[in-house]
Amino acid sequence: MIDLATYYQENVNTIVDLTTQLANFESPTSSKEHVDRLGAFIESELTAIGASVERIPRETVGDILLARWNADRPGAPILFVMHMDTVWPLGTLDTRPVHVEGDKLIGPGTYDMKASIALVLTCMRTLRDHAMLPDRPIWALLSSDEETGSVHSSEFIEQTAKHCGLALVMEFAAKNEGLKTWRKGVAHYTLNVAGRSSHAGNAPEKGINAVLEAAHQTLRLSELNAPDRGTTVNVTVAHGGSAVNVIPDVASIRIDVRFTTRAEAERIARAFESVTPILPGATLITHLDTIRPPMEHDALMIRNFAQIKAIAARHGLELGEDGSGGGSDGNFVAAIGVSTLDGLGAHGDGAHATHEHCLIPSLARRAVLLSAVLREWGSG
Repeated sequence: MIDLATYYQENVNTIVDLTTQLANFESPTSSKEHVDRLGAFIESELTAIGASVERIPRETVGDILLARWNADRPGAPILFVMHMDTVWPLGTLDTRPVHVEGDKLIGPGTYDMKASIALVLTCMRTLRDHAMLPDRPIWALLSSDEETGSVHSSEFIEQTAKHCGLALVMEFAAKNEGLKTWRKGVAHYTLNVAGRSSHAGNAPEKGINAVLEAAHQTLRLSELNAPDRGTTVNVTVAHGGSAVNVIPDVASIRIDVRFTTRAEAERIARAFESVTPILPGATLITHLDTIRPPMEHDALMIRNFAQIKAIAARHGLELGEDGSGGGSDGNFVAAIGVSTLDGLGAHGDGAHATHEHCLIPSLARRAVLLSAVLREWGSG
């Protein structure tokens, strides 16, 4: 047995070094080859610490990894939920190498979420090497397209999570180094407009202006905003027209919708299903491109947060909570009724930004918390 706080403080540089190794594998979602290269390295690390690893092939994005420890033990597994892909294009490391400045580990992918993968690998290795691994099944799922909506992995995530008793979502910590006990759901819609072209000078009255119709719909959809209920509806992309002297016959807009409850998601969905044109003769087609359900701050979340807060307190850690307007794979897991704790990764700043970094001292604190949850969850 070891004192977790002392051990991880003394060995925090091992987490820094492993995070650096992982971040030096560039893994943009769009490059299956590079995500799979990172996956092969992670698979070797998992195997080295006693996991049985299953690789779930994907055709257009990186393969998913599912690691299992103590597979023959009774009880519902604890599941780590992680992703290997990043938003950064190939070549980013050439101008922004991973490096340490003071108490910061700086570089693309460090915060979101290579440090989280390093934390899980380090905790599992530490508990195993010191005979402290709990006598319960532990799984780790690493997806490959979270940054683009988990289109190719959400179904597998749900199928896996439904067998588990607790999901630990390794997204980066909240600003107060707490957990995220709610997340907005996200839906992306496309609205396509068909009109009729004509000469803008000689016969404008014979045309049906698709761009004008799209503008009308933009204003109408904006009326769906309900900030008092946590719902936002924003037209974020618009296309239309072919030449300055032609009344446009086609246009399209894309809409970003965020919501904190399923009821609001359903209200918005009904509104999109019932859109009607303003201009006579115009036609509209709506399409739901992607959707993540909300991770609601419900009774189950409140109970689970109370339990992890008590575990943290036993190890001298003060744990706060917050929420996020952005979604994660935790949204999918929570929506099917599985106990979910999100934001267990490093504290830092700059996700998807050029100043992306982790705060190194937070790595030791998060390692203590994760190890304690694995050992103590459900013990009272």
